Amino acid sequence: MKAMVLHRQTEPLRLEEMPIPEPEKGQVLVKVEACGVCRTDLHILDGELPGPKLPLIPGHEIIGRVVSRAEGAQRYEVGTRVGIPWLAWSCGECSFCTRGLENLCLKARFTGYHVDGGYAEYCTAFEDYIYPLPEGYDPQESAPLMCAGLIGYRSYAMARSMAEEPTRLGLYGFGAAAHIIIQIAVHEGCRVFAFTRDGDERKQAFARSLGAQWAGGSSETPPEPLDAAIIFAPAGPLVPQALRTLDRGGVLICAGIYMSDIPSFAYEDLWWERKIASVANLTRRDGHEFMALAAKLPIKTETVPYRLEEANKALEDLRAGRIKGAAVLIP
Repeated sequence: MKAMVLHRQTEPLRLEEMPIPEPEKGQVLVKVEACGVCRTDLHILDGELPGPKLPLIPGHEIIGRVVSRAEGAQRYEVGTRVGIPWLAWSCGECSFCTRGLENLCLKARFTGYHVDGGYAEYCTAFEDYIYPLPEGYDPQESAPLMCAGLIGYRSYAMARSMAEEPTRLGLYGFGAAAHIIIQIAVHEGCRVFAFTRDGDERKQAFARSLGAQWAGGSSETPPEPLDAAIIFAPAGPLVPQALRTLDRGGVLICAGIYMSDIPSFAYEDLWWERKIASVANLTRRDGHEFMALAAKLPIKTETVPYRLEEANKALEDLRAGRIKGAAVLIP
């Protein structure tokens, strides 16, 4: 099979011919139809996330069809279209797993980081950690749901819980995750305020087209205080900026797996019982809840297709902010 392989962090991926992997007990073999390109992939390539398996096939927003099953894998028939997310496996035994927090598992393995992912024609996955695709979604449009959607959903659910049903929600960084979550937020009655890179009128118009009540640069002040805000961009300086947009009791969620250093800020910006929290990974419960919601709405994604061998170009376009919505590799 063809695969884009990382041999050393900070170096480009290489297109290589590799053997089709053999599924282990409890795993299925999936023929990849589409794989989303996530900012987490950039963090791995750039060395901002340490210790990946090397050599590594990146990619954790995978859509494909089951082509074979190993012993113990009985949930999905051959031919079933499934999605493979970031969480590849958890131990089920540590103090976090036993409390329903497998996203914090001490021994967790992640797709496209600790195990090979979807920048390839085939990949394997444990059947307990994958999801059937809702009817009506094609592979390209559904690939971003597997991380941008899932992590965005966990972030949004946390904001709603901590802010006690916010009605004024800010989204910082209007990329793959935000363009999915705004659809859920608007559907559930939130008034959304979108923040992009300063001067990015194209993405501001995109946000308004999806229902944002207001869209502006990240350094701008929205027309009214917010009940909650989610930061999807990996930029630490956004934290004090976003805090200053919150009303009393407001909640700020940092949704990225990596963020640059947060500068110091005045205690006054945090006072009045404002709160800051981070989101780490996802649980299978998040996945099932989100996929059920995706089946009901449905969610429309904006995607830009690239051939598998164009993975390095897709990553550079993502880094430069040139992608409207999400990049997707098509093997």
